[in-house]
Amino acid sequence: MKKFFIILFFLNLSFGYAYSIGPDVFVQSTVNRASQILSKNISKEEKINGLKIIAKETVDIRGIGSYSLGSVRKNLNDDQKKEYFYLFENYFLKSFSSRLSEYTNPKIEVQDKKVINKNYTIVNSLLISTPDRPEVKIDWRIYTKNPDNPLIRDLIIEGLSLARTQKEEFASILSSNDNNINILFKTLENFSKN
Repeated sequence: MKKFFIILFFLNLSFGYAYSIGPDVFVQSTVNRASQILSKNISKEEKINGLKIIAKETVDIRGIGSYSLGSVRKNLNDDQKKEYFYLFENYFLKSFSSRLSEYTNPKIEVQDKKVINKNYTIVNSLLISTPDRPEVKIDWRIYTKNPDNPLIRDLIIEGLSLARTQKEEFASILSSNDNNINILFKTLENFSKN
C-alpha cells in the first residue's frame, strides 16, 4: 500500500510534463505542483526558485512579453528584441514567484473550461477562502495551438487581466518617456535586481 502511494505521489509530480492533457487538467496539475512547493518547510528563496522552474515550463513568457510591449515591438531591431525578451523573462519570473511565495499552501479548484477557439481555452477556477483571505475567482487563458504543450498566456483575477494591466503599465512608462525603449529596459532591469 505504501508503495502505491509513493508511485501516486511521483505520478502527480510529473503530471505537469504529461502530453496531450486537457487545459483544465493542465491548470490543476500546475497549481498542485506550486502548492506542493509552497507547503514545504523550506526557505522563501528555495520556494521562489521552485516556482520559477514551474513558470518556465508552463507559462508562455515570450508570448506575454510580446503582448505586453504592444505595437512598439515592431519598431525594435533584432538586438533590442533580444535584450527586451531577456529582461522581460527575468522581470516576469521575479514578479510571479515573489508574489506567489507569500502564500502558504493555496488551494485552487478548477471548476469549468470554455473553448474559445482551437488556440485558446479559458479555464475557470477558485482560490478557496481561508480565515485570512477571501475566495478569489481566477480564470486562466490557456494557449492550446500545440495540444501537446499547453501554456498559460494570462490570468484574469476577479475580472482583471494581469497581461492587460502589464501592457498598460509598459505603455505608460513609454509614453511618459518619449517612447524611449531604453527607459523601459532600465525599469525592467532595476526591478529584477532589487
